[in-house]
Amino acid sequence: MSIIQTAALVGSLVASVAAHGYVQGVVAGGVFYEGYNPSFQYYNPAPIVIGWSDPEDLGNGFIPPSNYSSPDIICHLGATPAGTAAKVAAGDVVELQWTAWPSSHHGPVIDYLAKCTGSCSDADKTTLEFFKIDEVGLVSDTTVPGTWGTDQLIANNNSWTVTIPKSIAAGNYVLRHEIIALHSAEEADGAQNYPQCINIEVTSTGTDTPAGTLGEKLYPSADAPGILINIYESLSTYEIPGPTLYSGAVSMAQTEVAIVSIAPVSSGASSVYGATTTAAATTAAVTTAAVTSTSAVVSLTSVLASSTPSTTTVPATTSSSVVTSAVATTSAAVSSHVAVATSVTSITSVVSSAQSTTVAAASVSSAASVSSAAAYSAPVASIVSALPSGALTKTIPTVLPTGSAYPTGGFGGNSSSLGSVPTKPLPAGFTLKDLLEWVQYMLKQLSREGTHQKDFSGGH
Repeated sequence: MSIIQTAALVGSLVASVAAHGYVQGVVAGGVFYEGYNPSFQYYNPAPIVIGWSDPEDLGNGFIPPSNYSSPDIICHLGATPAGTAAKVAAGDVVELQWTAWPSSHHGPVIDYLAKCTGSCSDADKTTLEFFKIDEVGLVSDTTVPGTWGTDQLIANNNSWTVTIPKSIAAGNYVLRHEIIALHSAEEADGAQNYPQCINIEVTSTGTDTPAGTLGEKLYPSADAPGILINIYESLSTYEIPGPTLYSGAVSMAQTEVAIVSIAPVSSGASSVYGATTTAAATTAAVTTAAVTSTSAVVSLTSVLASSTPSTTTVPATTSSSVVTSAVATTSAAVSSHVAVATSVTSITSVVSSAQSTTVAAASVSSAASVSSAAAYSAPVASIVSALPSGALTKTIPTVLPTGSAYPTGGFGGNSSSLGSVPTKPLPAGFTLKDLLEWVQYMLKQLSREGTHQKDFSGGH
């Protein structure tokens, strides 16, 4: 594999760390649901998640005011409905977990709901009528540019919590969650909208069906006071853009939400809604097991340790048993809703653990489901699968060659046909497997600010 190919694969991992961000996970009714990641477009089949698909947003970009009348303002660039939904009771809290949000991108955080006439998976976004259920704009302007809703989001582990109004009628809804960054809003077309949509199925005894506004009409004026504004000047007030807040909306302090179980991520045939979605090939046998861990983030260490070119590819017909982690709760054990994690391309087994928690092990087809860690494991595993026999365990030389044919300088120096020689030697006995484990570890640490699955263990 060439340096360029390797860099491209590793770059796909770094892309999720850089740029502005997206909602990578949602907690609803105590259940953690995987969000949409634009890299899912490269999976075949793609994971079925509650977040609306926006594959055009690989750069984690924004919608400018000049596009407020475009369908892209509704749920982001070319967004299409999610294939499943999170279940939540009216009156409960939903937590939207972002990747790391830039501290310089100050602005309001706004939430809307729109009721679907049937399944939101079949919704025409241009006909959805949104009513506002939450908004936080300028909190304090003591020190310019002030404290904003985005600052509260960052302080809350890059997460935002919103209460689903208790008074609304039961049904299927699209939750439209949005950040409007104002760091360049003193210039025309300088505001940056970051809309994200998820499907939720609301249970309720309420009867309200609030009137809403079409998504392309939420912000009719690109030069409205809350859109064209200089936040680097002292502000006495700030007018949050969009329609009036729904009378049944509930304001709340930003706090992290406890997770009691994890919704499986499926691919292929699936049920439309619910946390118990399974692939068609999944067998029904489930047994209970207990394991220990400090995190629900799947580790690649055990994968790399056992990876060789002869074992990195699993035939589609091969069945494998996978143990996945559940979450630390109170003393109650998680019984039936268990996440099954399988990567069907390059990884033969994924083992993760859970701290003082009861989990379940399930036997599934290798094509049954896609792990929430696949976005990290697949590129590294692809590198592994392309290596020549024995490359993983071969000791890397610690005495670097010298001479004009091998210029030093690492990535910043000159290069030869064999590549640049690193500026620092590796410890004696270091192997490529060790190096890849460190690459995996460091990339995960870079994304740590926006990685919320660590909360499964109750830690920070």
